[in-house]
Amino acid sequence: MIRNACFMVLVATCFCSSSLLAGETRGVYLESRTCQVYTGPCFANGEVGLSGRNAIMAWSIEEGERAGVSLKGLHVVMLLDASQTLGFRGIDGPQYLKSVILVDERADQQQRQALVDFARKHSGRAGQYVVRIDTAPINMSLNKETLRGNLQAGKALKLTTRKARPSDCICSNESAYYPPLVKLKTFVPGVTMEGYYKGRGLGSRWSTPGDRSSYMATFVY
Repeated sequence: MIRNACFMVLVATCFCSSSLLAGETRGVYLESRTCQVYTGPCFANGEVGLSGRNAIMAWSIEEGERAGVSLKGLHVVMLLDASQTLGFRGIDGPQYLKSVILVDERADQQQRQALVDFARKHSGRAGQYVVRIDTAPINMSLNKETLRGNLQAGKALKLTTRKARPSDCICSNESAYYPPLVKLKTFVPGVTMEGYYKGRGLGSRWSTPGDRSSYMATFVY
């Protein structure tokens, strides 16, 4: 019964669509960290200081613009390296941060700058510590019904996610323990089936297959 209850928390969040208001930008978001986010206190406490210092944050813009520049159909990704575990305080917790931005190679020059500005603005402190900006062929999608996410950025980054299942509950006390790193409209925690970053700029590379370390979400800014 408890195992079923912990699973029902995941499917309670609905990804509803609504009409776009003037000045709004909306789309879907994927996040993966190198620590568990759908977990219980005992597991989380065991990872503090040992893992969770890296993250993937990716936005796929379905509608909207920035400074009069259309961003519809484009993607932007931020990779993060922190001096401490990205825990309850998220990006505000670590003393030191480094970030890398990957911009959709399909964007023109104006759109690329707009995507960089978008990522900087909506990533909090991480936007202040960008050490590298690259373009890449980015493919990203989120099935809002099955809650499966896919992200590929060249050869440097790959992320595939799925919603958590009852069998993913270990202690029957799981929850979205660490909140997402950015402001979101709706979100559901899930499992990273495949996730890695092996690009340049951060001085760190990682892989987190099978971890309960991801978020699938929608945003409206």
